[in-house]
Amino acid sequence: MNRVAVIGAGAGGLAAAYDLARAGRQVAVFEAESYVGGLASGFKAPHWDWSVERFYHHWFASDRHILGLIDELGWTDRVIFPRPITVVYHAGSFYPLDSPLAVLRFPGIPFVDRLRIGAVIAYLRYASPWQPLERTTAHEWLSSRVGRRAYESLWEPLLVGKFGPHYQDVNMAWFWARVKARTPRLGTFQGGFQAFMDRLADEVRRLGVAIHLRTPVERIEPSPAGGLRLQVGGEQQEFDQGLVTTSPALLARLTPALPQPYLQGLLALKSMGAVVMVLALRQRLSEHGHYWHNLPKAAGFPFLSLVEHTNFVPPEHFGGDHIVYCGDYLDPSHEYFRLTQPELLERFLPALPRFNPRFQPDWVKQSWLFRTPYAQPVPPVNHSQSIPDLRAPIRGLWLASMSQVYPWDRGTNFAVEIARIAAHRMLTEP
Repeated sequence: MNRVAVIGAGAGGLAAAYDLARAGRQVAVFEAESYVGGLASGFKAPHWDWSVERFYHHWFASDRHILGLIDELGWTDRVIFPRPITVVYHAGSFYPLDSPLAVLRFPGIPFVDRLRIGAVIAYLRYASPWQPLERTTAHEWLSSRVGRRAYESLWEPLLVGKFGPHYQDVNMAWFWARVKARTPRLGTFQGGFQAFMDRLADEVRRLGVAIHLRTPVERIEPSPAGGLRLQVGGEQQEFDQGLVTTSPALLARLTPALPQPYLQGLLALKSMGAVVMVLALRQRLSEHGHYWHNLPKAAGFPFLSLVEHTNFVPPEHFGGDHIVYCGDYLDPSHEYFRLTQPELLERFLPALPRFNPRFQPDWVKQSWLFRTPYAQPVPPVNHSQSIPDLRAPIRGLWLASMSQVYPWDRGTNFAVEIARIAAHRMLTEP
């Protein structure tokens, strides 16, 4: 029987394992963490019924790949789609900006520019192909189409927040994909994303897949007998094929036998890390029930987004706790990756009265800190020419990472899509 190793038990790794096992392959999944789910995994306090994601996640109504997998598994009745409120900070107040009507009402931009923004969004959503857009940066394209003032008020803060010093390098196709794929309705799984991931892992195990947690792969190399040799826990294991669903940089580190041009291409791919602090509060923070707060760096906030999760999922699922995320995309060299949790909490707390003047530090019951160096790929001009093929230049070795879902943005939907495409090719290509 053909033996396949899958490295990473996130949404993509589990979806690929599901397809490979159903096709009769003998599959082993290796995961360095003690849980499945990857960046979409969650945690649960003892008095909570639902889990909370370590890095905030939701689905869009247009996420057909992950929702299609859920439908295949017969779990669609466990998916819920509330309509939370997303707002942007401007001149000391928060304004909804998640619909065409909200854009027309936004006071931070002259009315004529708001009409231009509406026309640009309509063009991107309904008329424009993405390929020509990757030849220019979002910074150049947007500022020339909607006007400098509108761009600086609305979209430059988004790019700066997401990509920091790289924001002027990001190509317009990435922005196109955000407009094309996103919806105001946001979805989750009953019990939280971890409930979905655990259930998917159980289904994969039922198909005969072995999922090895707390088991990092230490090395991948060609096997003299053909196929691949993995070093795991100091021991060598032989496989016919392997699929890496983690970062390109990790593949480069694990597989020094890769040809130098390919290795250099993997290491040249840039990405931003993420730092997220989760707070359990005694009462609601947002007085108006807002869910997602987009925060311009120029306004002096110590984080990019504040997400009040319990304005999306009711606090009753969390023992009455009000769950708030304070998150940021940052270069992995940023000091937030070195500060301790108490030090970072001290940085964040003074900003919370800007969301609710009544806030007091004793509202915080508990906090958790999560960090990852690989959270948001940075797509420069003509990025499609730099994306590695799913098939690596070692026989039997494949890569399906969020750096390859371009022009689409990272997330479980496109992780599932790219991993299932890779699994199909593994089954059909010699």
